[in-house]
Amino acid sequence: MHSGLTAVDRHDAGAGSALVIGLIAIVAIAGATLLGAGHALVRGQQVAAAADAAALAAADVQLGWAPGDPCAVAERVAAVHEVRLSACVAEGLSMIVRVETGILGLTVSRSARAGPLDGWR
Repeated sequence: MHSGLTAVDRHDAGAGSALVIGLIAIVAIAGATLLGAGHALVRGQQVAAAADAAALAAADVQLGWAPGDPCAVAERVAAVHEVRLSACVAEGLSMIVRVETGILGLTVSRSARAGPLDGWR
């Protein structure tokens, strides 16, 4: 009984399975990388928005429009956005804040400034 396979064909048996498994692994790794990069981009924008919100809240207090301590208010706003306030400085009537958080094992920080235009009294 002859199977119809030549000697060369017998040595290639199963090579397609290894190729398919390799391609699936490459696609899975590329997909995970793209998902991680997308998450980092989105979270980076959220950190920037948190810095803006914290600076605006602190400036409201600095200008007397809201009660409290400007940096304490900025810290509460940062905490709501799940970031940490790492700096808070009053410069005249303006407030400068810096927030930070971890994204994929890296520390990412963003700064924002809020207050009246220069020359405003």
